[in-house]
Amino acid sequence: MSFIDKAKNKGAQLTGAAKQRIGGMTHNERLRNEGTTQQSDAQARAAGEHLKDAGQDVKDAFSK
Repeated sequence: MSFIDKAKNKGAQLTGAAKQRIGGMTHNERLRNEGTTQQSDAQARAAGEHLKDAGQDVKDAFSK
């Protein structure tokens, strides 16, 4: 996972968390749900990238 991908995922997570909190404070369910979804999507992308990196590490270990 490149630094840029990590930064984008972290930015999406933080934006989602902010939307979720603002939606909660203003009782705006649409904004709260949008924030939750954005946060979950970013976490799923990050997990997928970590899995891909782990697979590459295993592949590299066997190719040596």
